[in-house]
Amino acid sequence: MRFVLFIGIVQSILFLGHWFLYKTLVPFFGVTHPEKLWTLRVAIAGLSISLVASSFLSFHYSNLLVRNLYTTSVSWLGIFYLLVLACILSWTIYGLTKLFHFPLDRRIFIIVLIGIALMASLYGFMNAGIIRIKTVSLPLPNLPGAWKGKTAVWITDTHFGQVRNYRFAQRLANMIQDLRPDIVLIGGDLYDGGEAMDLNHMIEPLSRLSSPYGSYFITGNHEEFSDNTPYLQAVHRAGIRVLYNEKVEIDGLQFIGVDYRDSRNRERFGTILQKMEIDRRKPSILLKHVPTDLEIARDHGISAQFSGHTHQGQVFLFRFITSWVYKGYDYGLKSFGDLLVYTTSGAGTWGPPMRIDTNPEIVVIQFTEKGGD
Repeated sequence: MRFVLFIGIVQSILFLGHWFLYKTLVPFFGVTHPEKLWTLRVAIAGLSISLVASSFLSFHYSNLLVRNLYTTSVSWLGIFYLLVLACILSWTIYGLTKLFHFPLDRRIFIIVLIGIALMASLYGFMNAGIIRIKTVSLPLPNLPGAWKGKTAVWITDTHFGQVRNYRFAQRLANMIQDLRPDIVLIGGDLYDGGEAMDLNHMIEPLSRLSSPYGSYFITGNHEEFSDNTPYLQAVHRAGIRVLYNEKVEIDGLQFIGVDYRDSRNRERFGTILQKMEIDRRKPSILLKHVPTDLEIARDHGISAQFSGHTHQGQVFLFRFITSWVYKGYDYGLKSFGDLLVYTTSGAGTWGPPMRIDTNPEIVVIQFTEKGGD
């Protein structure tokens, strides 16, 4: 029932947004011909239901047609968002020209703004495919000698699914292997739904990663929408260890992984950390999908927390929302008392395969001793 309500709300918002787009295009372009109006209405109506319809298909089927339909619909969602911004700005400019009696053909500025929106969309699609390598120096107290000069790769939010699948995973795996990390850490949202797809095939390139200390994984919200078993089994088959509310110590450095669903509850999250008996004399790294409840990690003596989830907003203007929601810990390396927090923008995309004002990244963590040379 809750899912149906959610879909109803999403579809209502899409209907409203497409109605606004239609009500802007018609007067600004002066469309009056009945056939053109009818064609525009049909096109706008079809586009307004394309996301929900293709999403339903993608949950149940996986073939070339479904993948293309879904990719087209989520790509349109990104373009649509920018077009709506262009329409809002068009009405604002139009109102100001009327207020100050400034003569300006409204068709001119709607064409200019739509052109900017389309160019921004093209840039966003291209930028989303250019994965950056971000290097971060992480000073840890009492860092064991075995870890000095060692590196970890931290990736999250790859969202393997209908849009980005095997080829994307292959490119990502090749980039990671070229970095020759000592350990690979994967922070959730590895998949993007996609149970209808071959989960084992999509993740297969990651099974070829070779690092001295291996690869470790924690769940994100996209693995927890329903039964996470198929995703965890695929991760296990790929030779990646799942840290499911557990701690593993490697040469004196403690790695702690918490499940997304359990870590959402503050009391449960605190209890999980308490049961792990974290040694405060040794450095520790918490892998937690969402950068929240930082005070709990800090109070349990965690040295550093690695998170993702936020995508740094992914598209224009949303970064301000994520910064507000996550209190400035939505991206980058920050301090929360004695706790260091690094939140990555993620390697993939969710929804529209575009990035505007943010970049996809693979993070290389260089371990250094706090206070050392």
